[in-house]
Amino acid sequence: MSKHPQTLSQKAKFHTRFFFRKYPALPYLFRWLCISLIIGALVGTASAGFLQSLEWVTHFRENHVWLIAFLPVAGFLIGFLYHHLGKDIVAGNNLLIDSIHDPKEIIPFKMAPFVYLGTIVTHLFGGSAGREGTAIQMAGAIADQFSKPFKLNKNERKILIISAIAAGFGSVFGTPLAGAVFGLEVFLIGRIRYNAIFPAFASAILANWATDLWNVKHTHYHIDFIPKLEFLPVLYSVLAGIAFGICAATFSKVIHWAGSVFKSNIKYPPLRPVVGGIIVAAAVFAMGTTRYIGLGIPTIVESFEKQLPLYDFALKMAFTIITLSAGFKGGEVTPLFFIGATLGSALSLFIPLPFGLLAGMGFVAVFAGATNTPLACMLMGIELFGAECGVYVAIACVVSYLISGHTGIYTKQRVGEMKGRV
Repeated sequence: MSKHPQTLSQKAKFHTRFFFRKYPALPYLFRWLCISLIIGALVGTASAGFLQSLEWVTHFRENHVWLIAFLPVAGFLIGFLYHHLGKDIVAGNNLLIDSIHDPKEIIPFKMAPFVYLGTIVTHLFGGSAGREGTAIQMAGAIADQFSKPFKLNKNERKILIISAIAAGFGSVFGTPLAGAVFGLEVFLIGRIRYNAIFPAFASAILANWATDLWNVKHTHYHIDFIPKLEFLPVLYSVLAGIAFGICAATFSKVIHWAGSVFKSNIKYPPLRPVVGGIIVAAAVFAMGTTRYIGLGIPTIVESFEKQLPLYDFALKMAFTIITLSAGFKGGEVTPLFFIGATLGSALSLFIPLPFGLLAGMGFVAVFAGATNTPLACMLMGIELFGAECGVYVAIACVVSYLISGHTGIYTKQRVGEMKGRV
């Protein structure tokens, strides 16, 4: 009688081992699905709260323009906070990318509230910044706290941070497919880490779903007319891609140069955003417009509806470079969307393609060149504008990526494959 349970137990163990030998991916899938559910829910909720806060402070600032006069004071407070309490997290996105290459200490959780507060203050008082950096840093700081409870080894921590980046990016823009590929693509130029593909996609999709459950709406864009795919439109797309690539490289090089100028000339870090804030606030009041501060979503939407002047993209670039290189918080991506979309719309003066299509191409192609993530940007274009423009978007993204060279807004990116080399 005593042998019977043992025999059944042995048979069960045998069948279990046989089952997992036959389907070896199932334990991996089950484990990372559980982790992705947690990461997706938390990051999606954080993104929803952040987006709602951002909408509120933007609306409040636009109705109380006098707040912009206090941008230097706000800059000092942000700089003081990071200088005295956040030196270990000041690297921002580059800290996350560095942690993927060589995981060391757990990313401090304080990165999430610090970058959230810094970004909200930046936007409330009129800085020109984005939101991707904040969403990604919040996601990375939240997710990495689970490394020890889940007993993740060094390689698994890399996958966790990639998944967090994917979740943060996908949920803040409402583009889960682009978010997943961005997480896989951003840290190593020219290569993708396929062992993270399931966690990245699962986390991005679940985080975007969580954001949607909080009833947070994302901006929609519409391209009125897409020409038939023929030789001349393709040639024009290549020419536009070259312009977008040059713009991306210029932005990346100038923002790094400006940052070094602030650091070399102003030794006390909290004073750097004070100087940057004075320049931005003075320019806003001198020009009499808030068009080039904040996210600039209304102008991005406008670029799809009519042909815009050439100076729009240049002014947004200048405002963003001064804001971010001085030490304000936010991100570069939404300003890059603004720069690319307005440049594309203006290029319709010279390139015979519809301004809406060129705006959409520039929206993602300048971003592709500045972040070295062409595949993510192709998917983003399809998710935001529809599959009909997919070929034109792909051409612009690939050409911009190649033309921009090995520059980029993220200094910790490494080169996995040289561009244009076999």
